[in-house]
Amino acid sequence: MGHIKVRDFEEDFSMNLSYWNVGQYEASWIRALKVLELADDAVSCLISSITDPVNSNFIFCWPLYRSGDVVHVQNSIIFLEDIAEDFNPNEPWRHVEPRSTVDEDGHDISEWETTVDEVGDFLQTLRSS
Repeated sequence: MGHIKVRDFEEDFSMNLSYWNVGQYEASWIRALKVLELADDAVSCLISSITDPVNSNFIFCWPLYRSGDVVHVQNSIIFLEDIAEDFNPNEPWRHVEPRSTVDEDGHDISEWETTVDEVGDFLQTLRSS
């Protein structure tokens, strides 16, 4: 099981360990969080569950959208049949849709906010573990 905490929001989620082990998830998260440091309008994502992309239909992730000092966090699925190129697990943010706050039916998309500083603090804990 994985666990995400964004300020007062907390959620446990299932992580498939058939393709990646825990260390590979953590390495992926470090790469993804570093992307947020590169620009004030960066887009990234944390993969929350992945099976072999060659034999899969989707990847579960937490897209991260940086806007200045604010990072918007959503829960999403990358449907592999909908992307134009092969899925690259080392750069999953390349396959994240642009940020939207409503879905195709007009319903609000659940979203949580944190700051770049809080993301940096979490990144430090991952680097030191």
